[in-house]
Amino acid sequence: MKLAARIGQVSPSLTLAISAKAKAMATEGLDVCSFSAGEPDFNTPDHVKEAAKTALDEGKTRYGPAAGEPKLREAIARKLQRDNGLTYDSSQILVTNGGKQSLYNLMQVLIEPGDEVIIPSPYWVSYPDMVKLAGGTPVLVQTDASSNFKISPEQLRQAITPRTKLLVFNSPSNPTGMVYSPDEVRALAAVVVAADILVVSDEIYEKILYDGAEHLSIGAVSPEAFQRTIISNGFAKAYAMTGWRVGYLAGDPALIKAATSLQGHSTSNVCTFAQYGAIAALEGPQDCIGIMGAAFAERRKVMIDRLNAIPGFSCPTPGGAFYAFIQLDPALGLDSMDFCTTLLDQHYVATIPGVAFGASDCFRMSYATDLGTIEKGLDRLTQFVKSL
Repeated sequence: MKLAARIGQVSPSLTLAISAKAKAMATEGLDVCSFSAGEPDFNTPDHVKEAAKTALDEGKTRYGPAAGEPKLREAIARKLQRDNGLTYDSSQILVTNGGKQSLYNLMQVLIEPGDEVIIPSPYWVSYPDMVKLAGGTPVLVQTDASSNFKISPEQLRQAITPRTKLLVFNSPSNPTGMVYSPDEVRALAAVVVAADILVVSDEIYEKILYDGAEHLSIGAVSPEAFQRTIISNGFAKAYAMTGWRVGYLAGDPALIKAATSLQGHSTSNVCTFAQYGAIAALEGPQDCIGIMGAAFAERRKVMIDRLNAIPGFSCPTPGGAFYAFIQLDPALGLDSMDFCTTLLDQHYVATIPGVAFGASDCFRMSYATDLGTIEKGLDRLTQFVKSL
């Protein structure tokens, strides 16, 4: 069978592959400490589950509008105004199957062959492949620990060419956990406006912040920035709703209309009763965010302190999300792929090699798991490094 050439450009997701391998090893009875998946270990809040159960009881089990339930689109528009200072009409909102589909839909309706999309590196694993599947060219701009893995306005300016159509901006960041300050966001927005390019702001981790870090949506910087901004977000991280698969895209009416048409021919509507859970997430009690955030902060401190005590490791303190991004000393003699593969196979500790994110000398660990697993896994990791 001859497959379409486009699929040959796509690399399998290393994060999903390693998470699946770790789960398979655990099923076989091995005591695996997994730091691979970006998935909170908390249950979905009760009021969200109750809203979905009520929707089921009320017969909300049929096809719905491809763009999403009107009440959810209205709730998202209110949230964007309330939390982010972004004024969207509900008609400018598309409800998607997770934040991932919002980005995929965006690339498919916006990017054409010859278009360039600027992606700061390290990056979330799917960004470049989504661009390639749309026929575009990912332009990777390398950052490192010296800049706290943040792209500078000058780097962005130099990366822009006449073919540049879009900047992908992610803060707080996966995989680094770094958060751009409001002043840094304003400086990047000025470059976007001056160059008259678009920016998609992936804000899936906006609620998970530490040490007084502040999230400023790039679209809120100015009316000119707002006109060029597209928002991608979802419910997975802030509300522990990873399996619910509810995300959204917000932007120009023509863009949302096109993305809705695409979704109408692919997945159609998001699970109807799950959308009623999402309404409850936005409009119900928000204390769950603080409870999870406090737990993540405690885990972060334990993980970062212990990682930086291991010879050959360097790990900046993340300002948001729930990831540690660790740089390997070349003296250890292993690149990230070999390091993580050996660590999993021999010591049953699952981590993600940085090569998946465009940084072959780093690896990622998620601390969205319990302290007991963190302590045990770091004990094993320490012993592994000592044996090298």
